[in-house]
Amino acid sequence: MIRHFFCFLALFLLMSRFGVSQTIKNLPQDYFVNPLDIDLKLSGTFGELRSNHFHSGLDIKTNQRTGATVHAAASGYVSRIKIERYGYGKALYITHPNGYTTVYAHLKKFSPRIESYLKKKQYEKESYAIQLFPSDLDLRVDQSEVVAYSGNSGGSGGPHLHFEIRDSAARPINPMMMGIEIPDTKRPLVKQIKAYPLNETSTIDGKNEAKLLRLIPLKGGKFKVAPFSAYGDIGIGVNTSDQQNGGPNQNGTFHMETFFNGTKNFEMTFDRYAFDESRHINQMIDYEHFKNTKSRISRLYIPNDSPLSLYEDHINKGVLQLYEAGTTHAYRIVIEDYKQNDVEINLSITNEEAPDSIPFPKDNHLTFVDHNMTYNKQSGPYSLMIPKGALYQSAFLDIEQSADTLKVHKDIIPLHKNMIISYDASAKKDDNLKQYYIGRVTSWGAVYHVNTRRKGNILSAATRTLGTYAISKDDLPPTIKPLNFKNKQWITKNKTIKLKVADKDTGIDGYRATVNGKFILLEYDYKTGILTHDFDDGIVTDTENELKVIVTDNVGNSTTFEATFFRKS
Repeated sequence: MIRHFFCFLALFLLMSRFGVSQTIKNLPQDYFVNPLDIDLKLSGTFGELRSNHFHSGLDIKTNQRTGATVHAAASGYVSRIKIERYGYGKALYITHPNGYTTVYAHLKKFSPRIESYLKKKQYEKESYAIQLFPSDLDLRVDQSEVVAYSGNSGGSGGPHLHFEIRDSAARPINPMMMGIEIPDTKRPLVKQIKAYPLNETSTIDGKNEAKLLRLIPLKGGKFKVAPFSAYGDIGIGVNTSDQQNGGPNQNGTFHMETFFNGTKNFEMTFDRYAFDESRHINQMIDYEHFKNTKSRISRLYIPNDSPLSLYEDHINKGVLQLYEAGTTHAYRIVIEDYKQNDVEINLSITNEEAPDSIPFPKDNHLTFVDHNMTYNKQSGPYSLMIPKGALYQSAFLDIEQSADTLKVHKDIIPLHKNMIISYDASAKKDDNLKQYYIGRVTSWGAVYHVNTRRKGNILSAATRTLGTYAISKDDLPPTIKPLNFKNKQWITKNKTIKLKVADKDTGIDGYRATVNGKFILLEYDYKTGILTHDFDDGIVTDTENELKVIVTDNVGNSTTFEATFFRKS
């Protein structure tokens, strides 16, 4: 028994030398098959850095087309169907006997059997947006069975299939670790390196401010950084991405680790995570740099109180402690994709003398907000509440109110929880308060609707974005325009009815359509503003048909469209 234990230990230590080998331990490698019957080329990888979240699957290209056949990656049953305007659009979830669930999103439509099940439920509920949880007996599927067709629904930026594998705890896991093969012989890319002083007494080249470092490419996938000096607690960050074969897309990497004077002091692997961790991406990246430049620098150290399970081995959370003046250190970064193509970056850092003093910026107009306490402020008709834990760390914020405008700093500091902005509209009580809303003011002066609630004369909105907010009024109803038919027209050859809807100020909130008084289903594509009814639903059976469509915006303004059309029954 002891002999077997030491054999196992030796094998484990050998595997631990290779990040990929270690992470696939105990995961099935031949259980799932590719969900598409085309060569898999990616426009997005697992764990890729996105706005406010990590990407939870693989985005598989479909040659810029919709309608590719989507196959069940393994036998199981359809456990969830979710249809929404945004997000995943049309999504299918299949639970498998081994405890894993696969997810297929941004679909165009489902296979006939699943589509029929869905449509029946949508008509029963009289709603396009719906979430269903079939039993394990309702919709069983076999491995490789066609279950759907790829599309561009929801928040998709172009035709593709979003594919996920989730474990029994509903955590997304990297599909490449489960035998989904993606050809990749390309090394990761390195774009920027940045050094950060992590407290008020630390310096980079004599200054208490972050600094982009000069990156020098070498041969064989190696880089070096122009030497620099530092003092105190220092962190390093890197802007990196990866490419797979078959496309130029710059996707996310798989594994990053750092070595300080030859000893590993930080490691991060994009293998699996829990959804409630995902928003901590805003703490992991240099958020201000991203907002100013649209490029993401990942911190190669662990921010205080970060719960991310993506972090692995570390010493002092990856923070470099540089205090002994004149000492020079070697710091090495290794970035690796799943196929173990890697790049290496070498830095030479010399400890500089402790600063005599560092001038504290004079920000008398700024307000100190302690992230460990709830902040409340009343200013004119506005009140502001920033709850405890909304800020990742305490900060000085520029909070100013002027007339109907409230400035809450600017969007260079992330919030983890919603702040609440309230406005007392008593001065406008003689007006139609239902048409007023709290909107976010852009740098170019446009005002974007924020979901606003009204209780009496008080308007309130919850948001996780710092910035400038103002009270606005929307008294313009939505517009409705028929696209493929006219009033009193014969449309027997039409397969669909299409209408374009729009709302200038607050956007479309809801809609409902009937033909001869009977509810008909309309599919809404918010990216194009098009409502579509499919005559294959079998609801329209009369020759003469009275169509009525009501569309409502986000403050309750509504427009009614009515028309007559004819079809041979």
